[in-house]
Amino acid sequence: MQIDPNHLQLLSAIVDAGGLSDGARMVGKSQPSVSRTISMLEARLGSRLFEKGKRPLHPTELCQTLAEQGRIIAEAARAAEAAADLYNGGKSGTARLAGTPIFMDGVISNMIASFQTAFPEVAIHQTYGYLADLTEQLNVGNIDIAICPVRHDRVPPGLSFKPILKGRNVIACAPSHPLARRSSLKLAEIADFPWIAPPADSPLYEDLLLALKSIGIKDFKVSFTGGSLASITSILSGSDALTVLPFSVVFMQKHSKAVASLPIKIDHPDRELGLLWRNDRQPRPAVKRFSKYIESEFSGLGQIISQSGRNEVWRT
Repeated sequence: MQIDPNHLQLLSAIVDAGGLSDGARMVGKSQPSVSRTISMLEARLGSRLFEKGKRPLHPTELCQTLAEQGRIIAEAARAAEAAADLYNGGKSGTARLAGTPIFMDGVISNMIASFQTAFPEVAIHQTYGYLADLTEQLNVGNIDIAICPVRHDRVPPGLSFKPILKGRNVIACAPSHPLARRSSLKLAEIADFPWIAPPADSPLYEDLLLALKSIGIKDFKVSFTGGSLASITSILSGSDALTVLPFSVVFMQKHSKAVASLPIKIDHPDRELGLLWRNDRQPRPAVKRFSKYIESEFSGLGQIISQSGRNEVWRT
């Protein structure tokens, strides 16, 4: 026999309220309507739900059993409503993102951690990639959003781009490097040091070539090629090598004292770090909340990073 779940919730309300009138108010119905429902349900069950002639109402054993099931249904309904509110508010669900390794590890990872502290019910699935691969992953639906440096005139078709940080690079080294504590440097002083190069398909590799060309270094020795921030900082810490990194990455590593920047002005790339997503897909609420969180974090961080760079590196 099937019993309407609403009737079970009605029974639990009556039992818990101790009467038809109070129970009716709990479920937003009139007392006559509730009385008719109870009579109909008793006829269908072939058994009384409340002892005849007793005041206040005294539920039968069957009524108590059914009321308990009604409480379970009511609690499940409340839990479902709360879950829907969390999801629709972007406070639960999933966000699938990918980005260039240096920025993801050096800057975005800290923001992901703080985001999940605030919204622990949102699961973040993060991978790595450069623009071509990220575009493909967005197009096939494997990720919801990409975070990478892009030129405005090279935004792939079908994608929207929201810039969040201007491209600003520095020559980086270990804090223990012989040049690290110098307040000013001549180009000749850095020419003989070995260099760490990002992978050839990385936009940062182009930046390395651009930076060295801008300061007149044409021939340079590459001592290590690597793509992860951890590998680069490890090599820097144990050698006198130099490399080119986004200043935002160096800035965010200050607390760990793993990398420092040299006071040498180099040409900056004509790209901006930003968010990429498909034009024709409505992002899930959790993705929207995460994107807004990242934009908000960078809105303040960008100003601090720019001012710090002007004071410490570019002197402008």
